[in-house]
Amino acid sequence: MTHPPSAPASTAAQGPAHAPAHPGVPGQVSRASAAAPPPPARGAWATGREVLRAAARTEPGRLRVLGAVLALLVVALGAVAGLEAADRAATAEDVVGRSQPLSADAAALYRSLADADSTAAAGFLAGILEPADSRARYDRDIATASRLLVKAAANTDGSGASAREITTLNELLPRYTGLVERARAANRQGLPLGGAYLRYANQEMTTRLLPAAERLYAAETARLHRDDDGARAWPLLGLGAGVLALAALAWAQRREYRRTHRVFERGLLAATAATVVALLWLTGAHTVARTGLGTAQTEGQRSLQVLNEARISSLKARANENLTQVARGAVLTEDGKRDKYEAEYETGMAALTDALARASRFADDEAGRAPLAEATARAGEWRARHAAARDLGEAGDYPGALDRIIGPGPSAGRSFDQVDAALERALAHEQDEFTRSARGAVRALTGLPVGAAVLGALGALCAVLGINRRLSEYR
Repeated sequence: MTHPPSAPASTAAQGPAHAPAHPGVPGQVSRASAAAPPPPARGAWATGREVLRAAARTEPGRLRVLGAVLALLVVALGAVAGLEAADRAATAEDVVGRSQPLSADAAALYRSLADADSTAAAGFLAGILEPADSRARYDRDIATASRLLVKAAANTDGSGASAREITTLNELLPRYTGLVERARAANRQGLPLGGAYLRYANQEMTTRLLPAAERLYAAETARLHRDDDGARAWPLLGLGAGVLALAALAWAQRREYRRTHRVFERGLLAATAATVVALLWLTGAHTVARTGLGTAQTEGQRSLQVLNEARISSLKARANENLTQVARGAVLTEDGKRDKYEAEYETGMAALTDALARASRFADDEAGRAPLAEATARAGEWRARHAAARDLGEAGDYPGALDRIIGPGPSAGRSFDQVDAALERALAHEQDEFTRSARGAVRALTGLPVGAAVLGALGALCAVLGINRRLSEYR
């Protein structure tokens, strides 16, 4: 009889082909798989790092990364250098067009106020009818002071020391002019009260108005120094970015030379040239600008500051000289031993002499020294004429003393006018020196912001083209 073939021993031992490896409840394995948590999602940064890591394993990938880094460094150089150059140029322009003119205006404001006070006293001494030229000079000084206050308020920040002083001056100036008008009215009537009003006006000027004007001048001068320091600061970020970009380009070219034995790669060489030009331009322009601003400060602003001190001292001395004749010894120093106005006149003349000597040392050419020599000579005559007037006054010759102070002949008033005119010429010369040097600094920075940006973009393009030229050899 016939029997079906039996299964091989190995197959029988193995059992059914689809039997589960481990006995259990059907469906248990699929449910366990479904319950397992999904793998964590990968972030964009992790994916990017993985892509860069994979790209860096091949030479084409490394070249692409290198090209991107070089382009980024050169672009950063152009951007940073351009921004710093623009900032320095704007600050230098502020020095020339805003800070220094405001400082000069503050000094002119002080001069106008002090001259108005001196002129009011001189007009009072002239008699019941004030001379027309004296009244016109006083009115001109007050109008100038008012105009400069408006200009300062328009160009100064709404807060800070300058704004506070401008507010104070605007409040006090009408009060001062009112006291002067009262003194004039009483003087026309022959009343001794006119002298008292004039002393009150002078006290208001010397204790409140002039100190406020002096603080305004100090605040504007301090801002000028801050702007000057900012304009002369080295562009350290731009220089650092340039050195870093140049070092990276040199390393990349050395790397390519060691791999390919090619001395030059034109794209990278052009990028290096653009970087070198940007770096040299940045360094050279700022060196020239710093030199120009330094010259403006040492040969211009320093002399201007000392000349303003001299002019202020002469104005104070003249006002006190006139008030000596108005008070006639009625106002004494705190110790009661000397005439107060005579003592302050001597203090002002000593300060004038010292300022003239310092200004003469700072003057660097004949055009600057000549008016200072004139001012020094006329200041000596002023002292001699004042001493003669003082002797006449102490001898009881009041009309003679008054003629030596405000008379039309060789008087102390004429000497003061000559000193003031010489100082004005010296100030005009030093102002031209400052403006010329500072303008040269501004011109040195002209074009650098745009030029640095263009060179940065051009250098980055050349770096990318140079790397792409190398990549084309792998295709």
